[in-house]
Parts: sequence; C-alpha cells; structure tokens
Amino acid sequence: MLVAADAIASKLPHLPESPGVYLWKDADGVVLYVGKAKRLRSRVRSYLGSDHLESVKTRALMRQAADLDTIVVPTEAHALILEANLIKEYRPRFNIALRDDKSYPYIKVTVQEPFPRVFVTRRLIDDGAKYFGPYTDVGQMRRALNVVKRIFTVRSCNYDMPREMPERACLDYHIGRCKAPCILAQSQDDYRQMIDEVLLFLDGRTDEVIRRVRDRMEIAATSLDFESAGELRDALRHLERMEEPTIVLEVEGGDRDVVGYARDGDDACVTVLRIRRGKLLARDHRFVENIDGEDDTAVLSAYLARTYVPSDERAAELLVPFDFEDREAVEASMTGTRVLAPQRGPRRELVDLAQQNARHLLEELKLSTLESEERATSPVYELGRELGFQRLPRSLVCFDISTAQGTDTVGSCVWFENGRPRRGEYRKFKVKSVVGTDDFASMREVVGRYFRRRVDEKKPLPDLVVIDGGKGQLGAAADALREVGLDTLQLISLAKREEEIYILGRADPIRLSRRSPGLRMLQQARDEAHRFAVTYNRKRRSLRTVTSELLSIPGIGPSKRRLLLQEFGSIQGVRNAPVEQIAALPGFSAASAQRLLDVLAARAEKASPSSPTAVPTPPTPRTT
Repeated sequence: MLVAADAIASKLPHLPESPGVYLWKDADGVVLYVGKAKRLRSRVRSYLGSDHLESVKTRALMRQAADLDTIVVPTEAHALILEANLIKEYRPRFNIALRDDKSYPYIKVTVQEPFPRVFVTRRLIDDGAKYFGPYTDVGQMRRALNVVKRIFTVRSCNYDMPREMPERACLDYHIGRCKAPCILAQSQDDYRQMIDEVLLFLDGRTDEVIRRVRDRMEIAATSLDFESAGELRDALRHLERMEEPTIVLEVEGGDRDVVGYARDGDDACVTVLRIRRGKLLARDHRFVENIDGEDDTAVLSAYLARTYVPSDERAAELLVPFDFEDREAVEASMTGTRVLAPQRGPRRELVDLAQQNARHLLEELKLSTLESEERATSPVYELGRELGFQRLPRSLVCFDISTAQGTDTVGSCVWFENGRPRRGEYRKFKVKSVVGTDDFASMREVVGRYFRRRVDEKKPLPDLVVIDGGKGQLGAAADALREVGLDTLQLISLAKREEEIYILGRADPIRLSRRSPGLRMLQQARDEAHRFAVTYNRKRRSLRTVTSELLSIPGIGPSKRRLLLQEFGSIQGVRNAPVEQIAALPGFSAASAQRLLDVLAARAEKASPSSPTAVPTPPTPRTT
C-alpha cells in the first residue's frame, strides 16, 4: 500500500478535474479495479486518505496496486457506461461485486420477426434484432418508450406470430393502443411500415413523431377531448426529454479505431480509442520523441505505418484528426480498413474525445517531468496546430504601443500562461528614444528593452511573442530580438482589421476561423495589451496636464504639486475641492488655498469654448 501511495501521489497533482474512468493495475499491468469519477483527481485522492482505507476491499486493493491509468470522457454519463464496458472487458477481481449489479438497459426491436416487438432488455444477443442504447436514466427511458408504443400502436403481446394467433384481440385493441395484427385487423405490410418509423425515431429522427403528436393533440383539443389532449401534451414533454444513445455506444454499432494526437515541442502523444460493436472498450497510447523538425503529418504517418498497420486488431474504419500525405499508401496497406478525417458530426466528436485523451496524457508526461506548472488549455493546443508551431505556446507575451499624436508614447506587455492572463508579469514602458509618431521604432525599443532585461536577469522566456500590428511592427520586433540574440523565438503579429496573422519568414498572412479557440486566445491577449497601454497613456497625459497647470501658479512648488496630485488626482479634482480640504494639506493655509482656487477658476473661464483662446480637447490615444 505504501508503494502504491508513493507512486500515485506523484501523479495526483497532474490528474484533471474532469469526468473519466480510472483503472488500478498491479505490477504486471493486470487491471485490478475499474471505477468511474465525476472528478478524476478528487476520486483518486480519496483512495490515499485514511478514511477511505477503512474498507477491507480497498486496503487489499491498494496493497496490490502499483500503477494507475485514466481515460477522460466528456460527461459523467459517458463515464458510467465506459466503466461498465471496461468491467466486462477486463473482468477485474475487485469489481466482482458489480458483475450482476450494473447492466444498463437497451431498447430492442425484434426486426427479425414478421411482426416485430419493441421492449426493454439488459442483454445483448446476436439474434438479428436491433438494439438502441444503453440508457442511464431507466425511468425516463421507460416513460418515453410507453409514449412511442401509444403513438405507433406497437403490439405488447409475446405471441410468435403468425405461427401463434389468438382467437380474439386483447384489451389494447379496444382502447386504441394496438391495431390487432394478431387477428389480421392490420396487415403485415402496414405493420412493418410502422416499425420502420419506430426505427427512424429511435435513430434520433424525432421530428416526424413530434409532428404526429402535436397534430393529434390539436385535433383532441378542437374536439373538446381535453383529457386526451393533456395526455398527448405530456407525451410531447417525454419525447423532448428522452435520452439519446451515448457516444460510447453508437446506434449503428460498428467497429472503429479513433486516433488522437497532441504535440509539445520534441514530444508528442498518439492515442487510439478502440470501439467494437459500438462500445468504447480500450484506449492505447504511445509517446513519440525526437521529432524536432518534423511536421505533424509526418509524425502521424510514421506512427500509423510502424504501429497501427502491422497490428492484427484493426477496425473497419480508422478516424484520424487531420489528413496526411501518405494517407493513400497507409490505407492501401490495410485490407478492409477505411481512413477518414472527419470535420463535423458524430465521427468528429469521437476524434475530439481522442484528442482530449492525447492532450491529457501528454500533459501528465510534461507535468511529471516538472516542465510546466499547470495544465495547458485546449486553445493553446489549437493555436499551435493551426499555426504549425513545433513548440506548444504555453506562455506568450503580447506587445502594444499607444500614443496621442506623437506625445506620451508608451508601450505595454502582457503575459498569458496556458491561455490565462498572468498579471504579475505585466510590464509598461515609457518610450524614450523616439520623438514624434514612429510606431515601428517605438515597438523596436519596447521589445528590445523587455527581452534585454529578461536575459540579464536570467528570467524564463515565453514560447511565443505576439505583436499588435502588421508586417511593419513584426519586422521591428524581429530586429529587436535579433539584437538581443533571441531570433529563434516564435514571433507573430495580429492585424486588427481582418484579424490576419503574420508569421516571420512567411509572405502571406494566415486567417483562422472566427470560431477558432486559438484565435480567440490571441484576440484576448491583444485586447488586454491594448487596454493596459491605453490606461498607462491616459495616466501620463493626465499627470502631464495637471503638472503643467500647477507649474505656473505662484507659491506652488514641487512638494505642494505632489501633495495636490496625490490627494485629488487631476486638475479638475483640485478645482472641485473645497477650500477647507486644500487648507488641511501640509504647507497650505486657508488664504493660499483660496488663491489657488481663484487662479484655476480664472484660467478655466479664459479657456471656455466661447473664448477665442480656448484650449483644444486633448487627443484620444492611438494604439498600434
């Protein structure tokens, strides 16, 4: 138990707080226990606590457990079903109590019979019938199934028709819940046509059923049959709440292998979700190293050619996250296996699930080697993939320049870590070497000063540098990095008008989808840098305006100016202050406070809009 606790304790901080399934294994890799979790990290932590170990079974489990594996799924419902599938697959000894416990129900349609039936079952048999499910909310499923039977008048009897036929119809016929095919009051063709509609409904095409119920409800209400109308209204509500088959067991079933891929620098992880007869039964993975200089398509192609193609457990369909150059050759080398790169729909959802697992495993590897302090978010991975970065942009800085017609030019730098702002690393700059409006020179000075200081102080460097602007600003930043000896840093710029991304060394800009999580992360960083720069620019202009106003007032020296600025913040604040509040400041009296207010009032009247010598409105700061 102590060995297992020490091994798992090192993994615990890196586990995600998301739904999933965990598998305890012994030293030989044999699965001892499969469990589900709404939050993986919290659930695994409970096994290391003294309270949980009061259970005899858990103590025995932890004495033998030497390793832990986890599988991330979208929701807790998916975790429930995946747990059941894995228990049936591995039959772990510590899950023996669950063998006859949890078995999720299915809706079975006996299409192999001349007059098919529709009912609930918990057993999957290869008898030619169609199965839909499994379902996690049994009560809700049964209520919805009863609604379906009332709408479609499916027979509820168990006669082996047409070999067994009763002499007269049952009660269901007389109350309108069955059209009595048992006494040939309904033809076999008409009954089969109704069953086809039932299959369409269970396959997720509920529009036709909902339309039928709504029409019948309106007819009942028009006929003043309010009792039937109320029942049909309730039926509509049940239909809307009916639980659809989950991703871990598709309606059509089938065998599929789904590939997920995640990369960070020289390390990558490839996962394969193995789906058999619609069930997600296992997840395989492999870490790939020494891939510096290789693009993602080459890495994926090499993995499939060397690992997947020689395997004897290939499925009829292989789903990959993106296309690759050797796709035709790989597909030709696998008899009976189709390679698809879906972009939308249920297949894409499966690929996204595999991608999520690949990211989780790669993050676990990175965090366990202390290369990162926290888990990267999906937008970080998406941005790295869309822009073709070899190194994952876990940390990025964004620069912006703000000026007001060539005066009070300032710069800002904001830092984002794993997609989230890290305000302790924000920096602001007063541009010193540039006179007038020169955005390029200002950007070059700010970027150079920032990175020169980080190098001198031996502080960590970001994975990505983002410049607010176009090609000109990008070139200026590149010159600054080259002077500091950091020309290998990943550098891009984001232009506001068309949200075009310029990459150093590439002539044409890149336009990402407006829905791209990576683009939204860049926009958030750019907007934050803009806000930070404009705020600093306005503060400097305000201080300069107040200082210039007070400089020419007799009796107001540097010390008194500082006091006034600290107390009132602006020249307007001084004008609005009462005499008593000014007189209470050190060095002021009631008489000197009154003289100060009189001078300011006279200047304000002289500078009013009706005066020919009115002072123009200060310019709005402009940013690049």
